[in-house]
Amino acid sequence: MALSSAFRERLEHMEHSRNQRISLLQAEKEWQANKSQVLEWKHANIRAMEQRCLVFDQKIAADNFKISTLKSEIESLDAKDCTDSQQLRILRWEVEELGELEKERDKFYELKICEMKEFSESVKKFVVECRMCIEELRNCKKEQQSTITNLQGNNKYFSNSEIAAAEMRKSELMAVKESLDKSMASSYRLRAQLQKQLQNM
Repeated sequence: MALSSAFRERLEHMEHSRNQRISLLQAEKEWQANKSQVLEWKHANIRAMEQRCLVFDQKIAADNFKISTLKSEIESLDAKDCTDSQQLRILRWEVEELGELEKERDKFYELKICEMKEFSESVKKFVVECRMCIEELRNCKKEQQSTITNLQGNNKYFSNSEIAAAEMRKSELMAVKESLDKSMASSYRLRAQLQKQLQNM
């Protein structure tokens, strides 16, 4: 009877110990399960953070590309601005140079106009003088012809000295006429040259 009681107590103790172990194992299993869940949650958070970091990296790379593109555009605009400024300076210089050339041309034109006026006046004066000389030559010729006629009527002949004097006077008059013709031709050539220069301006 005492053995049965002790055996029963032993069995109960063993059963109690087994139940305790089962409870401990169940608690450890639950703890491990909770730990696994916690680890999975942490892993999920890490993966989410890694994904967000990847997105941030991509955004940073895109922003860097935009910044690089903007820098290139700024450098291109700076270079274009420098080129435009250089061209503007060149155009201003050319405009100033054209202004100076225009002033010089106007001065030259005014000078040539004055020269033409002076030349026209001198030509008119020269023409008047030439006409007077020609008229004088004509009068001298008429006078000589009249003298020759009178001498022929009176003496019917000329002396050698009279013929020589008449020939000399004739030669002088012809030389004067030739000189006048040359001077007039030279004057007209000069006038034509000046008119051509004015037309080319």
